[in-house]
Amino acid sequence: MSRLQQLLEAGRFVVTAEVGPPKGADASTIRHHAELLAPYVDALNVTDNQTAICRLSSIAGAFHVQAAGVEGVVQMTVRDRNRIALQSDLLGAWSLGLKNVLCLSGDHQTFGNHPTAANVYDIDSIQFIRGLQRLREGKFFNGEPLHGEPPQFFVGAVANPFADPFEYRVLRLEKKIRAGARFIQTQSIFDLERFDRFMQLVRQRGLHEQAFILAGVTPVKSVRMAEYMQKNVSGMIVPDALIQRLKQAENPKQEAVQVVVEQIQALRQIPGVRGVHIMAVAWEEVVPEIIIQSGLR
Repeated sequence: MSRLQQLLEAGRFVVTAEVGPPKGADASTIRHHAELLAPYVDALNVTDNQTAICRLSSIAGAFHVQAAGVEGVVQMTVRDRNRIALQSDLLGAWSLGLKNVLCLSGDHQTFGNHPTAANVYDIDSIQFIRGLQRLREGKFFNGEPLHGEPPQFFVGAVANPFADPFEYRVLRLEKKIRAGARFIQTQSIFDLERFDRFMQLVRQRGLHEQAFILAGVTPVKSVRMAEYMQKNVSGMIVPDALIQRLKQAENPKQEAVQVVVEQIQALRQIPGVRGVHIMAVAWEEVVPEIIIQSGLR
C-alpha cells in the first residue's frame, strides 16, 4: 500500500503537488524541486508530456522524486501508448517501487511540439482505469494471468467540474470510480460556487465515500497568465473578479498566494473534500509558502 493511500484511509487531509519533467535528460531540476517540497507534501505528481510536449518520462521522473525523499505519483496518458505499452510501463513502474498512478486521456498532440505526430488513444481513460483494476487482480487487460505477485497500484483519475455540460461531469466521475479509481484530483478551482454545486451532486450519489477527492488549486502569478487561462484554456473558469484583484494588487505574486490560501481554507469546509492538489505551474518554489500560510503543516 502506498503512503498516500495509507494517509487517506487514516482520515488525513492530504496535500499533493506536481512537477513537470525537463525537456531533456538532466534530472537535477526535478530532484531539486522534490527535495524542496518533500517536507511539505504527502506525494508529488510527475506529469506525462504535459500539453503534448516531449519531456523526460513520468516514470523516470517519479523514480527521481522518490529518491529525493517524497512519494511519487506517475501520471500516464492513453494519448501516447497502446494497451501493450501501457501495461509494460506499469509493470516497470511497479518494479521500481512506484505505487501511485494517475490515469489521463492527455492533451491532443496538435497542442504540443510534435503536432503532426499520430495519437494513439487505443483505449480511453475509463478503460485504462478498468484495465489497471485487472492488473491488481493478477490479470493482463486481455484476461491472461500475470506471473508473480500482481501490482497493487493506488489508482487515481481526474475530474473537471468546470467543463460543460455540467451534470455530465458527475456521471463521468462516477464511471471512473466504478471502473476502479480510488483517488480523484480535480481541475484548478477558481469558481468556488460551481465547485460547491459539483460536490453537492457528488455527495448525493455517495461518490465521496467511494473515492478520495483532492481539490485542485493553482497560484496565478500574473494578470497575463490569468487572462490567458480565461481565454485559451478549455474547461477552465477564471472569474473576472480574480483578474481585477490581481490588477489592483501592489504585488500580484503575493496576492496570488493569498488567493490560493483563501481557496484552500474554503475548500476544507466543503464536505467530501479529502485533500488539495497544488499545481504551481513553473512556480514550484511558492508551494511551501502556500502550505504554511494555509495551516496545512
